[in-house]
Amino acid sequence: MSPATRPRDLPPTLGMTLVEGGAEFAVYAGHAESVEVCLFDAGDSDGSTERRVPLTERTHGTWFGFLPGVTAGQRYGVRADGPWRPQEGLRYNPHKLLLDPYARAIEGDVDWSPEVYAHAVDARLKGDDVLRGSLDSAGSVPRCVVVEDRFDWGDDRHPHTPLADSVVYEAHVRNLTMLHPEVPDHLRGTYAGLCHPAVIAHLKAVGATAVELLPVHAFASEPEVSRRGLTNHWGYNTLGFFAPHSPYASTTDPQGALDEFKGMVKILHAEGIEVLLDVVYNHTAEQSRQGASLSWRGLDNRAYYRLDDRGQDIDVTGCGNTLDLRHAMVCKMVLDSLRYWVDECHVDGFRFDLAVALGRGQNDDYDPNHPFLVALRTDPVLSRVKLIAEPWDVGIHGWRTGQFPPPFAEWNDRFRDAVRTFWLQDVATQVHGNEGHGIRELGTRMAGSQDLFGARDRGPVASVNFVAAHDGFTVADLTAYNSKHNGPNGEGNRDGTDGNRSWNHGVEGPVDAGDERKDDIEAARRRSMRNLLATTLLATGVPMLNAGDEFGRSQGGNNNPYCQDNEVSWFDWGFEDWQQDLLATTGFLTRLRADHPVLRQRTFFTGRAVHADGSTDLSWFGADGDPMVNGRWEDPSTRTLLMYLNGAWLEHHSLLLVLRGDAEDGKVTLPTVPGLTGYELLWDSADERPADGPAPVVDPGVVAVRGASLQVYRAVDQT
Repeated sequence: MSPATRPRDLPPTLGMTLVEGGAEFAVYAGHAESVEVCLFDAGDSDGSTERRVPLTERTHGTWFGFLPGVTAGQRYGVRADGPWRPQEGLRYNPHKLLLDPYARAIEGDVDWSPEVYAHAVDARLKGDDVLRGSLDSAGSVPRCVVVEDRFDWGDDRHPHTPLADSVVYEAHVRNLTMLHPEVPDHLRGTYAGLCHPAVIAHLKAVGATAVELLPVHAFASEPEVSRRGLTNHWGYNTLGFFAPHSPYASTTDPQGALDEFKGMVKILHAEGIEVLLDVVYNHTAEQSRQGASLSWRGLDNRAYYRLDDRGQDIDVTGCGNTLDLRHAMVCKMVLDSLRYWVDECHVDGFRFDLAVALGRGQNDDYDPNHPFLVALRTDPVLSRVKLIAEPWDVGIHGWRTGQFPPPFAEWNDRFRDAVRTFWLQDVATQVHGNEGHGIRELGTRMAGSQDLFGARDRGPVASVNFVAAHDGFTVADLTAYNSKHNGPNGEGNRDGTDGNRSWNHGVEGPVDAGDERKDDIEAARRRSMRNLLATTLLATGVPMLNAGDEFGRSQGGNNNPYCQDNEVSWFDWGFEDWQQDLLATTGFLTRLRADHPVLRQRTFFTGRAVHADGSTDLSWFGADGDPMVNGRWEDPSTRTLLMYLNGAWLEHHSLLLVLRGDAEDGKVTLPTVPGLTGYELLWDSADERPADGPAPVVDPGVVAVRGASLQVYRAVDQT
């Protein structure tokens, strides 16, 4: 429908849409009294070429109009004027050039100067947030850029890997390739670098079926981080929900950056690898009302943000503001953004940062039937992609693991804590003469966390199992540090969690060359790494690896390197022998998972007989080979658990996992189970590298096991 024939009560699509003869533009600014589109020449960073075009059409708070002559490559922004009543949440200031919330490309950085604040501030960016400022921000803020959606997708197809078969690899675009010797210099740290053949070969060696990328939406650093001479490296500080972060492209051309992102997706799809995006719809880069006016605040602060009755931000994100998805236009913006990344950029799913904040209802309580969550579940596009929730925020009653509706999967922090406790803290307490905590929690997590995800037919695939993620210690650092070492972040080591459940194995950090314990400590650390990785990859649920853990990457004990865009975060690809061994181990374990359907259950175990011989789908045994009973589950002296996964009734191999948390070497009785004559050892975490083939078959009975180790046996001669 052309601008000339469009009914006046029907605004065009939000954002800038190229049409014959120019572009249609629409933006929501529900309480504004006037809105202007500001056009700039390419290369104009000070605003000297600004041309303002008033929008004269308005429907239901959406301002719109036709812009003749606008073509791809046009730089633009928005200005909105209206009431300045901060106590009511209204903070209009026509001196501020604002980003279009629907911009498909953003060029330039935020200059954290007084100009970008709607209220009057001094050189320290401090001031009275109720006094409207008069400085113009055009020379201090980025520009939106008009781009075309055209792209040659060829025969691109979503891999649609089932969750039960997925291995998620959480990665940062820059970290992965900044130091990769096989990636050309000009492609390092870019979308193109991430899909370089050498990187794809590594992903396949690891067994990753999906890369989950830390935020790639356009983002900015915070002013306080910039003052420390650092940058926001992780990207959880969004400037635009529709634009790819342009510094991650190998080109400075905005159209080229978008095309490069799409090209990355296309290449990864051709290799069978899905692309999931970590998305931050809970807050923006504008911080609290004492923060800058860059987009949403200047367009309609009262609509976009969750405010109290004094116009103050209700902050459940810890970042100063919370987007208000109770408002229809905000909910629409998020849904439109998600659909854009699926429809136009072909991504395969999303991990929602602080997802509880997105589901807080009218009274600020979390509501699993929040309109946004219902919309996601019913949308014909979004309900068909992978949806993963980080099931907490920092607001009251913010921890909601297990409480998201299907088809959501969730990061399982209970799994993370149970596995760390079993392999690290409990072993550490034994070394110092104390008993462990008991193993019921570990068994529950290994079996898919039915206590958390059993309702509403969600199944174990709702549990994303992990022991390490971008936020926290790496697997290697979990075994080398008792305390965080975040001094380089410039926050006095106050940032980052103190609850790491880690164990340094007797020495904090690297072991000195002259320490006579060096070999023993480093060997014990490597075994602990193997235990942590194996438990993650062999447990029922969806495993997620923190990129770099497959080869023992360290961050020097920094458990919050959000501002470390340097060697602290970048991967060192010069592997030592033990790192090559750990990488081979990770690849072996993911292949083991892929080869054995009993490790990839879609439904929960019943514990009931499933075969004519009376065998059950899942059986638990103690170190003596006898079945576990209630008292043994809670006994803190019970430190060995045998998990028998019965595949015979499905005509698959059965597996026995032996998890020995005892610090000392000992013996375990392999249980007698109907339908088998023996066991063959497939893998032992006591070995530095996987064996070339399975060990000889042994009869059920007593075998020797190393302390703090995990073994995988395959049952043979099943009937």
